[in-house]
Amino acid sequence: QVQLAESGGGSVQAGGSLRLSCAASGITIGWYGMGWFRQAPGKEREFVCGISWSGGSTNYGDSVKGRFTISRDNGKSTVYLQMNSLKPEDTAVYYCAADRRGGGGLDGRTYEYWGQGTQVTVAS
Repeated sequence: QVQLAESGGGSVQAGGSLRLSCAASGITIGWYGMGWFRQAPGKEREFVCGISWSGGSTNYGDSVKGRFTISRDNGKSTVYLQMNSLKPEDTAVYYCAADRRGGGGLDGRTYEYWGQGTQVTVAS
């Protein structure tokens, strides 16, 4: 049974930081690229960032470059998202996902497994 469980969401003031975690079970995440997506009410799902199966390459959406950092610890079956300099427009539900292609790319259709999401709210 595959499960991706996000944690670390909450409310923060603009300019603050949060660290999200994604704990995986039922899969060996070293066989997958991993990514983070987000969705705000009334908006399309948006690619945030991704990381390749080995951690050797990363991808970031334009809106978060320079502020967010994705990392992974395959031994702990965990992926992280460090979010700094948060803005109100970062408010969304954040989802962790596993990419069967292995690259952590921006196309959500290549991701096979998805978590339930964790809410991030940034106040102005």
